[in-house]
Amino acid sequence: MLKTRIIPCLDIIKNKVVKGVNFKNIKVMGNAVEMAKKYSSTGADELCMLDINASYQNRKTFIKTVEAIAKVVNIPLTVGGGISEINDITDLLNAGADKVSINSAAVKNPKLIRQASLKHGSQCIVVAIDAKRYEKQMKVVIKGGREITNKELVSWAKRVHQLGAGEILLTSMDTDGVQKGFDSAMLKKVTSNVNLPIIASGGVGSLEHFYLGYLTKSTGLLAASVFHSGRYTINTVKKFLDKKGVPVRL
Repeated sequence: MLKTRIIPCLDIIKNKVVKGVNFKNIKVMGNAVEMAKKYSSTGADELCMLDINASYQNRKTFIKTVEAIAKVVNIPLTVGGGISEINDITDLLNAGADKVSINSAAVKNPKLIRQASLKHGSQCIVVAIDAKRYEKQMKVVIKGGREITNKELVSWAKRVHQLGAGEILLTSMDTDGVQKGFDSAMLKKVTSNVNLPIIASGGVGSLEHFYLGYLTKSTGLLAASVFHSGRYTINTVKKFLDKKGVPVRL
């Protein structure tokens, strides 16, 4: 049976790990390389690093940070932020990323998903989708949540699949950082319509929230604040889920 992955997320600004609420009110949580090393050695199944201001600032992800993190982890590393062309993806994979996450660039140029999956294989290409409720619809947002697009969430998720993405990282802007639980309704909308691995992101505040995330049929459960603050360890989460009958790597 496929194991449910527990994935800490490092939102990065200038080599520092940060966290906000609804993509705002940013606070520094620690050093990116040190935190990556800790998570790798304490049971994380994968690690996600997102250079959250790169697209908004029209710059590339900090390659040196990726290289430094890749040297100290022995688990799959997904990197995103500031990607605009195929060479950016190649550079990140060469720097040590196992998978590359594209978001704003995929919305602006969907052909990039196809090009990237053909060149590097679908297994390397994650499409991150940030979504928000807007006028009774779930809309895709880009540029770190600053710009609402005309794309409807489920239709965009289906298109992403058709173009060759290997995975979707779905973040609800409505629940991000609020710590009241994943956006189960949003996640179920996507998992019931798209046959791709889905990583649930945005809103974990308790152990029960991880279990509720599993019930949405998401194959990866991503969290930041509860891990960075020390409220829970990866092991605590996995033992809790194991007792609930969730398949996890212990």
